[in-house]
Order: sequence, then structure tokens, then C-alpha cells
Amino acid sequence: MVANFLDTTVDELVENFEILGDWEERFAYLIELGKKLPPLDESEMVEDNRVHGCQAAVWLKMLPTNDSTFHIHADSDAFIVKGLIAVLLMIYNGKTAEQILADDGTATFAKLGLDRHLSPTRRNGLYSMLSRIKALAAASVAQPA
Repeated sequence: MVANFLDTTVDELVENFEILGDWEERFAYLIELGKKLPPLDESEMVEDNRVHGCQAAVWLKMLPTNDSTFHIHADSDAFIVKGLIAVLLMIYNGKTAEQILADDGTATFAKLGLDRHLSPTRRNGLYSMLSRIKALAAASVAQPA
């Protein structure tokens, strides 16, 4: 089961970021969000689930549900990256493939300031995770289950 923080809307996440005074507090908040993620089972930490382009080790998989939405499972060995995973889950978890493909995520990243305040390697990792989510969604549309 995914932690109840996923009930937080993207707008609430943006509000929370605005309330926090500086980026040290915002990064601490991201770390706290990441700590709430359920860990992936070791059996899921395989090459097929690995996200390439991230400096940290990241594994991500999307499972279809009965209502045509996807449940995203992901984990990392880095705390801030786990927080970025939490942000991606807030945007994309529980959405259909079409909804995932229609929302490029960059507007949310800009509202949060992630596009300006992440190091180049973390920003690259964030976009690699986003690309993986989009690719899995696109593959599900091309080859329905």
C-alpha cells in the first residue's frame, strides 16, 4: 500500500513548497516524502526495472489496475531521489496511460522550482524517471494487456 501522502494533490504540494522558507527546508521535505514510500521488494530491483540516466540507483515499475489506471512502484538508494519519486507519484500514480502521456510534468517541476534548484545530475535523473514513466505508459497503449 502506498503511503497516504499520495492523497496530497499537486496543488497542495506546491502550496507546501511555498510555505517552506528556503531550499534547505524544501529538500528536507522531499526527503521526508521519500521516507514514506514503501520499499520495493528485492525481487523487483532487477535490470528490467532499472532507470538509466540517474546517478543514484533507481528502480521503477508500473502495474495496471482493473480500472485502466496504473499503480507506480519505485525506489532508490538516495534519499532526495526517493523524494523526487514521491513527487512523480503525486503527479502520475492512479492515472490512465492517456492521462500520463498528456501531462508532461514540466509545469509542476517549474511550479515547485525543481527545474532551477536541482543539481544537473539530479535534474537529469528526474527527467530519466519521467521518461521511463512515459515510455511504460506509451507501451501499454501500443500493446494493450
